[in-house]
Amino acid sequence: MRGKTIVISGATSGIGQVAAERLAAMGVRLVLIARDKARGQAAMDRLYPLSPGVRHSIHYADLSRLGEVKRVAAEIAAAEPRIDVLINNAGALFASRQVTSDGLELTFATNHMSYFVLTHGLRERLRASAPARVVNVASDAHKGESLDFNDLQSTRSYRGLSVYGRTKLCNILFTRELARRWQDSGVTANSLHPGFVSTRFGDLSGGMLSWVVRAAKVFAISPEKGAETIVYLASSDQAAGATGLYYYKCRPATPTRQAQDDDSARRLWQESEKLAGIAY
Repeated sequence: MRGKTIVISGATSGIGQVAAERLAAMGVRLVLIARDKARGQAAMDRLYPLSPGVRHSIHYADLSRLGEVKRVAAEIAAAEPRIDVLINNAGALFASRQVTSDGLELTFATNHMSYFVLTHGLRERLRASAPARVVNVASDAHKGESLDFNDLQSTRSYRGLSVYGRTKLCNILFTRELARRWQDSGVTANSLHPGFVSTRFGDLSGGMLSWVVRAAKVFAISPEKGAETIVYLASSDQAAGATGLYYYKCRPATPTRQAQDDDSARRLWQESEKLAGIAY
């Protein structure tokens, strides 16, 4: 992995932070995308001792806003001559429905649209750097969920955990369609379930949901365990030729029937292009 460049979002805490630090220790050059400058600088300070002489970089953006995602993608594409791996990891959980300045439900915008738009913005660098990889952090929270294409923004009803689960279903479907469309490009795309991990994730979701998430973390695994599959998909030779798959504990796993629906994957792709105003 020495000399390779990896772009990763959500690497200032939790499993993203652990994954970034492990990859840095392998000699990887990291390009972080963060929102909070204080946490961003702290993350950078942790990376340098792990990889002396490697010039990591960081960009700041609010990934819930389409314009911000497009901007940061363009900045990274202009600054980086090659990108070997893109890790879409940033995500959030909200107890109540909120709407972004783009008119999108906040969970959907943050957890799905940021993956979709950032990957689009870095597509030329990834394809030019082939063999390259896209790693999308999803979740088993997708189980029991399905998409209503007439209400992707959850205007009719909103339950925080259910909406979160639907965005994780989006991650898997996006990965599936990306792998199909890029099958001859030399860029692989895989998604993963990291496990239920004890991190700060969900602590600020609001209302009773925050308390429920905190209480459940008694049964959660460590961030170190949760980061293992991210690192595996980003770096392992064993995963080099795999694409369009869903992983758990560094092995291919089977998502739900809804997550394997190719018609839904294509429809989600088309709807996401319309919402973002882009075309792959």
